Amino acid sequence: MKMQRREVLGVLTAAAGSALLPGSFAIGEPTPGANSLPKEKVTGIGGIFFRAHDPKMLAQWYQDHLGVFVTPQSKDDPVWNQQAGPTSFTPFSEKTNYFGDETKQWMINFRVGDLDKMAAQLEAAGIAVKVDPTTYPYGRFARTHDPEGNPIELWQPPNTAAMK
Repeated sequence: MKMQRREVLGVLTAAAGSALLPGSFAIGEPTPGANSLPKEKVTGIGGIFFRAHDPKMLAQWYQDHLGVFVTPQSKDDPVWNQQAGPTSFTPFSEKTNYFGDETKQWMINFRVGDLDKMAAQLEAAGIAVKVDPTTYPYGRFARTHDPEGNPIELWQPPNTAAMK
């Protein structure tokens, strides 16, 4: 049985919460009684790199509308720091319709603290946002695109107050 992407995010949200419970086991820890040492694992996303027709314009768009700063070019440039929280890493079938445009090879999902405020902010800037009217057990979602048509999913996990 295949899990839908939003179900995966629900599992991640539950797993992130259970990691705070005493006696719970984080992903990557050996099963109790196992005779193997824990494996080294990555600690998070270190960067997102992709091709763009106009990289400078696109970098400015992400900074202006989503608050994402590009890689600093000097010691005085700001760096984008993200909050710790659940992250979905999900390869999709090459035939998926989930990204919208079949020519797009990637989609980024940004966690947000207040989906309604973010959508209103983007719409006020003339950026189309489609908010999913359904509230799922693992949060709410909206879809938009950057100026080059790359799909962006906005995700407000439940209990975002705990993430702030």
